[in-house]
Amino acid sequence: MALWPAAVLIGKECENYSVRIVGLDVGERRIGVAVSDATLTLARPVTVLRPASLEAGAAPLAAAAIAQLAEEEDGVSSIVVGLPRRLDGTPTGMTPRVEAFAAELKRLTHLPVILQDERLTSREAESRLAATDKDWRSRKTRLDAAAAAVILQEYLDLRPGRPVPLSADPEL
Repeated sequence: MALWPAAVLIGKECENYSVRIVGLDVGERRIGVAVSDATLTLARPVTVLRPASLEAGAAPLAAAAIAQLAEEEDGVSSIVVGLPRRLDGTPTGMTPRVEAFAAELKRLTHLPVILQDERLTSREAESRLAATDKDWRSRKTRLDAAAAAVILQEYLDLRPGRPVPLSADPEL
């Protein structure tokens, strides 16, 4: 699956191009999707994907959504995937499953995949949504995409001035 023009831009100077980063909040039944602006400053929620399960078609579904975003937006340079951890930093039962998902997503998209700590991002997203929407049913439908935006925003905030962040983990 080619994600032109972003895939062509990887590893090259990107000053003259506007490319975006996609953020994913991966869960058992839902995957929240967010995207950065062209300046890599702000993240915004986009949609929620609903695979049959994390192991049953989730990575191809996410890859297709990323390809569509690459066409609709200014291209996609990399993917940030929220990595579940306990509050003390130790892995959860979902951690290896999300790592396997991220590796498969990298294989399918040929884009750098960065694993970003997602501790407390769902609580932060819920808090932000609750400030503007009092109906919990409405918030619940948007929570995963909002959590993806929080994950991506945390990544963007930690990487000021980098036009195209590349994965620090060569294994992914």
